[in-house]
Amino acid sequence: MTLTTIIIILIAVGSVIGGILLLKQSASKFELSEEQQRKVSERSAEQEKKDQELK
Repeated sequence: MTLTTIIIILIAVGSVIGGILLLKQSASKFELSEEQQRKVSERSAEQEKKDQELK
């Protein structure tokens, strides 16, 4: 392998690893308020009801 090929491979691998680390760093959990949790539960119940009607 030539020096140019090795450099290109190192840059490509570094870019992939850098992207993965950036995604890992930016991923964070979020907390829902009580009202948001209630709305999610209501929507879930409505969807379940619709799914049961379709069967």
